[in-house]
Amino acid sequence: MRIYWYDILDSTNNEAYRHIDNATDFDVWAASFQTEGRGQKGNRWESSAGENLTFSILARPVMIKAEKQFLISQCVALGIIDYLRMNSVESSIKWPNDIYSGDKKICGILIEHYLSSDNLSASIIGIGINLNQSRFSPDAPNPTSVFLETGVKRDPVNELKDLINSIKPYFEKIYSEPDGKIVKQIEERYKREMYLLDKKVRYQECLTGKIFWGTIKGVDKSACLILEKEDGSLSSYAFKEIRYLL
Repeated sequence: MRIYWYDILDSTNNEAYRHIDNATDFDVWAASFQTEGRGQKGNRWESSAGENLTFSILARPVMIKAEKQFLISQCVALGIIDYLRMNSVESSIKWPNDIYSGDKKICGILIEHYLSSDNLSASIIGIGINLNQSRFSPDAPNPTSVFLETGVKRDPVNELKDLINSIKPYFEKIYSEPDGKIVKQIEERYKREMYLLDKKVRYQECLTGKIFWGTIKGVDKSACLILEKEDGSLSSYAFKEIRYLL
């Protein structure tokens, strides 16, 4: 594992991709500022220069079937949860790709997978975690940071090492046992850590505009969100098919 720090990059995911052919497993590219930082589906990631952690990990989970690629997201999310709790920040996983502290977003994840036949050949894992930022643009959706939650400023270089050390053990587990009980344990813990699990709140179907009360019951084998509706029926929704109405 090697960590490369930059003052400015277009995107750490882009930089990781530029090295995809010669990088080793768990090489990391970090930037104090990204000019083209990305979120899911082309959304921008807001981050003040030098105040947060914006970085990408290039993993090589070659033993993981393409159909099980959501396992990578689960490992990353749980590692981030462990890191935040180690720093006295209670957190949960807002499906599919955000980490919340209470009802506020503290971290976003963007993962880009590459395939070789039926297996993954590489995964570029982009992570943006609000570390020291205390002011956000007015249109930023409910943001918070480790500093706002704890009152303590932290050094990004040291925190990056701690965060990587919280994520990497999950990968070591699935590398050694890609189809065994370890995977089941990760999936079960991911469910337990989900934001709003077993709580009834309002949702809106993006296609139809229909608003309904639902309760999160987990994720299915395709990584879709499972919601129980008021009549007791279960429905699964892919990313961008459903909106939380909080």
